[in-house]
Amino acid sequence: MSRTIVIEGAHVVTVDGAEYADGHVVVTDGRISAVGAGPAPQAPGAERIDGRGCLATPGLVNTHNHLYQWATQGLFADGTLFEWLVGSYEIWHRLDAEVVSGTTSAGMAHLALSGCTTASDHHYIYPSGRGDIVAAEVEAAREVGIRLDLARGSMDRGHSAGGLPPDSVVETTDGALEGTAAAIDAHHDASPESMTRVAAAPCSPFSVSRELMVGAAELARAKGVRLHTHLAETLDEEAQCQAEFGCTPVEYAEKLGWLGEDVWFAHAVHLSDAAIARIAATGTGVAHCPTSNARLGAGICRVTELLEAGARVGLGVDGPASSELTGLAGEMHQALLMARARRGPQALSARQALEMATLGGARVLGRDAELGSITVGKVADIALWRVDGFGYDVIDDPVVAAVFGPTPPLERLLVGGNTVVDRGQLRTLSADTAAARGRAAHRALLQEASL
Repeated sequence: MSRTIVIEGAHVVTVDGAEYADGHVVVTDGRISAVGAGPAPQAPGAERIDGRGCLATPGLVNTHNHLYQWATQGLFADGTLFEWLVGSYEIWHRLDAEVVSGTTSAGMAHLALSGCTTASDHHYIYPSGRGDIVAAEVEAAREVGIRLDLARGSMDRGHSAGGLPPDSVVETTDGALEGTAAAIDAHHDASPESMTRVAAAPCSPFSVSRELMVGAAELARAKGVRLHTHLAETLDEEAQCQAEFGCTPVEYAEKLGWLGEDVWFAHAVHLSDAAIARIAATGTGVAHCPTSNARLGAGICRVTELLEAGARVGLGVDGPASSELTGLAGEMHQALLMARARRGPQALSARQALEMATLGGARVLGRDAELGSITVGKVADIALWRVDGFGYDVIDDPVVAAVFGPTPPLERLLVGGNTVVDRGQLRTLSADTAAARGRAAHRALLQEASL
């Protein structure tokens, strides 16, 4: 039996070029079947949502996260990235499937409450004998009900081999590739409606061997999945790359076959003009994580220049331990402020920030054919924001209200036409349950680490 949902009276921003101050969206069987100005077409028996006083946008797309870090928020608060990592690894190597299940429940629930409908999680720590971490994460994400893009990470270069992480937390090169292949085979779903996709995602040049980088690229392309890693996040990384490889991080990535439309980099803070040009020319994506970059003092991504060059840019929350309690909607605000702090008030507009958080993110993840805009035929991932409350009611442009100010209350969140959030409350896994699981994961991990 066909199921129809009608949203009427909202300010609809499709992000693909159209905007309707008093618009409608019709959803039929999980896909957008109509969008336009004025009242919706007749739809007998439809569920009707009163969108008056609301801004309708595509669901937000998070292009980079570390959900396991929910358990270690607030630690090493004044450290540089490398100092923060060194301290954190001493805790993270005690992760197990139960802890990851709890952090995924809490982290994905928090993302949903910030309007996120798709989240890419870069998980790269797989201690031996600690359970099926990938399966635990996939199952917990499905319970929350938003889409998971699992970037199956890996590290094979421990401290004894000149890498940053302790030897206890890395895999062998073969073990990392086998684990990545197993995750793809077990969980990757390439269908347009997919709730779970898997990417090959070695952690970073300072924790991964050349052999693993090359092997992961070959594996991903053989299996038709995408490639992800951290790159050019700090000046320390730039210096190490120059000292060890005699080139910049982007040049090193290109030598290894890591530029292309199937690749996206997290952070990309320290880029030369030449690096920006190569990223744009090759269709490589960038996950811009402004709050985390500021929290760790890493710098400010040259997002204006990337966009001007035609690069694919999305937004990422990054790990909760370097971006405490940050919702994806808040990253639109941060991205706007960071860009303007660098380049002035025309550096980034409210609508550009919204596009990065939606269609831009979908492009980065290779999913723009099916999500990222309110377009007929796409899956119905839609966020409805309340912009008629105290304070918002004196800003006539609802997009400016949503991006320039605090994140508006979330009235409704649809994922494939299914309600995940209604009037600020989760309707899948309860927020209380998600929070309790996150607290339990935090206590268990820190207790084992004796902190």
